[in-house]
Amino acid sequence: MSASSFKSLSRVLILALVALVPVALVAQSAPTAPKTASYDYASRWDIFAGYSYLAPKGSVTNSDPSLVAPVTANYNAVNVGGLFSVAYFFNRYVGVQVEYGEHNWGGQSNLPPGTPGSNFGTHGNDDGFNTVGGGLIGRFRAGNITPFIHGLVDAAQVNGPYFQANKWGPALTAGGGLDYELPWFDHHLAYRIVQADYQYMHADFASGGRANINAARLSTGIVFHAGSIAPPPPVTLACSIAPTSVFPGEPVTVTATAGSLLPKLNVIYSWSGTGASGNGTTTTIATTTLDPGSYTVTGTVKEGKPGKEGLKPGQSADCSSSFTVKAFEPPTISCSVAPTTIKPGDSATVTATGVSPQNRPLTYTYTATGGTVTGSGTTAAYSSTGAPTGDVGITCNVSDDKSHTASANTSLTIVAPPPPPAPKTQALCSISFSTDVKRPTRVDNEAKACLDEVALDLQRQADAKAVVVGESNAKENDLTAKQEKIAEKHKKAVVVHFAPQRAVNAKDYLVTEKGIDASRVSVATGTTDGQTVEDYLVPAGATFSNDVTGTTPVDETVTKAEVRKPLPERHHAGHKKAADAK
Repeated sequence: MSASSFKSLSRVLILALVALVPVALVAQSAPTAPKTASYDYASRWDIFAGYSYLAPKGSVTNSDPSLVAPVTANYNAVNVGGLFSVAYFFNRYVGVQVEYGEHNWGGQSNLPPGTPGSNFGTHGNDDGFNTVGGGLIGRFRAGNITPFIHGLVDAAQVNGPYFQANKWGPALTAGGGLDYELPWFDHHLAYRIVQADYQYMHADFASGGRANINAARLSTGIVFHAGSIAPPPPVTLACSIAPTSVFPGEPVTVTATAGSLLPKLNVIYSWSGTGASGNGTTTTIATTTLDPGSYTVTGTVKEGKPGKEGLKPGQSADCSSSFTVKAFEPPTISCSVAPTTIKPGDSATVTATGVSPQNRPLTYTYTATGGTVTGSGTTAAYSSTGAPTGDVGITCNVSDDKSHTASANTSLTIVAPPPPPAPKTQALCSISFSTDVKRPTRVDNEAKACLDEVALDLQRQADAKAVVVGESNAKENDLTAKQEKIAEKHKKAVVVHFAPQRAVNAKDYLVTEKGIDASRVSVATGTTDGQTVEDYLVPAGATFSNDVTGTTPVDETVTKAEVRKPLPERHHAGHKKAADAK
């Protein structure tokens, strides 16, 4: 390569550095790219400088009259060239690009023909092309690899044949390439593995020659990234719900809190889920008709221009919260009765205490295994009428308006009244036989008065009986003993048994004089030392022998009642006494 070639290359590099200065300044003032994964980074500026190879295909004919004959020349490849471009991206994908290419390391127009390094006849590598243009560029980043395409409208300076002045003409560039992101300098550098372009260039020369050139261009070099495209953070939405657990009828409030909203954009909220509605930041859910279970409420926020909310990525967000509707808890109840022991026919008070954990209205009912319970409130009256004696179970029942029920039991005892005391033998009046010395076994008027009372008691108690117990004293007993000894020798001897005789005589009065049934009067003898008759009333159910001991029944077939006879008259000096007929 000649010194002029190095001069041209130096010119390209200087131009590239001059162009990089303002862009670098812009990059300094632009926000620094975030330190994040390379595939998340998108630059605002891409500045490229590198080597370029151009392979043109075309020819041009020089028909200058000074030439003996027209000269046709073909354009040849340029092995050494430089390419410089600056791209500005509107977003992660699309931008505009300006590009300058220098493929002209050849000769000088003031050299004579045939001098090495001249552009005579466009022979060898002395062909020259300069292009400058602009257009659109698109990139498609995927990890550390960024493919791109671009299309440019250019102006091309094409070297002419045989001392023809260089000419500018229109040109078009279309192609693409592949960049590899380098891990150094916080994602600011990339290596352009290849840039392959097709170029069409056209030039009209003064000699009348016209060049239509189709060229292939291959380039490689370094890409410098400046600035960053940081999309607005996506909208966020968080939901909070209170309370998270309720009973039917208790309200639930859900609140949505949005983040990363842009103040200039319109924001709308919406709600979905059982019982959720509205377009504000909160919604209240009525749970009265909800069955027990778990429910989810979803909130949505969208931002954007009016009518276009949520159409762009990151402009909408959702959140959800759950709440639980619990089943009403059943009531509880306690049951008591007072008193716990009653007699047949008595009453008692039943008290029930019901509690509903959620204060539902309560209704009370009562049942009993015997008797009846009346009342529908927290107290009721128990009646034992018709109930047998013994334990009686009482059940207190409670129900709420949700058909939940509970029961509790208590009991009382119906006791039979104590049986009346067993009837006892009653001692009645006592008759003394000591006053009538002559008739010590005879029932006299005093004895009649006592026996009349006995008869009256028997008449009052038709089921009662009487026992008449005769007594004798020791003197009489001795006399009877002597009489019995005499009777052993003399069959007609009289033996008087004082005690049984007195008893039999008293019974005889009750039967013959007072009309008392003989079966209701028993006679016996006692062991008391005395000349008496003791009268006893024996009610139904009483047992005389248990109540009065030491008596012996009288054999009434042996001892007969005496006929009441008056005493014989007695005569005394000076007067006469009347016999006692009583």
